[in-house]
Amino acid sequence: MSALLIAGSPSERSRSAALLDAVSQRLHARGALVDRIHIRDLSPQALLLADFGHPTVVAATDQVAKARVLVVATPVYKAAYSGVLKVFLDLLPQTALKGKTVLPLATGGSPHHMLALDYALRPVLQSLGAKHILPGIYATDSQVTLSPEGSYDVHSDVAVRLDDAVNLIITETLRPTPPVAGRFEPVAFSQVRCSV
Repeated sequence: MSALLIAGSPSERSRSAALLDAVSQRLHARGALVDRIHIRDLSPQALLLADFGHPTVVAATDQVAKARVLVVATPVYKAAYSGVLKVFLDLLPQTALKGKTVLPLATGGSPHHMLALDYALRPVLQSLGAKHILPGIYATDSQVTLSPEGSYDVHSDVAVRLDDAVNLIITETLRPTPPVAGRFEPVAFSQVRCSV
């Protein structure tokens, strides 16, 4: 039961990181193991020069390989996901997400950039072989607000969507339902010898 949260914001504190924190709390509450990568903490030179052998890149790639679920959060800039997330995804092996479930999250200044999840980020995640990409969750600045204490508050409408996504992750990916007595286990098509 492992989930990897990938923070794709170039800022240390951001609205997209607040969404990741909210998902992390929900996963922890359901008993899932959670790890996190802050792309901004990886070597900038290694990212920009595509240094696949750099220790920070190798460690991050290993984290991706070990996770069953990825939650990828990014701010939206100019109708696309962040550049730091782009360079990180470019360094992953072509099949890095094979067999994995991915939940994309994004934040932006207005609802006009909502489709960046589907038209910019989703195709890249698919090209990396993701088994299942859950419906993305997009939140505007008015839905993730800065409190007087300096922390971000996720509004209830977004919180409900995060609850639903985490429930789907837990029930369908991290805790698959055991087979019911008297029913056959699923058989991979490649193992079928003949059909009737």
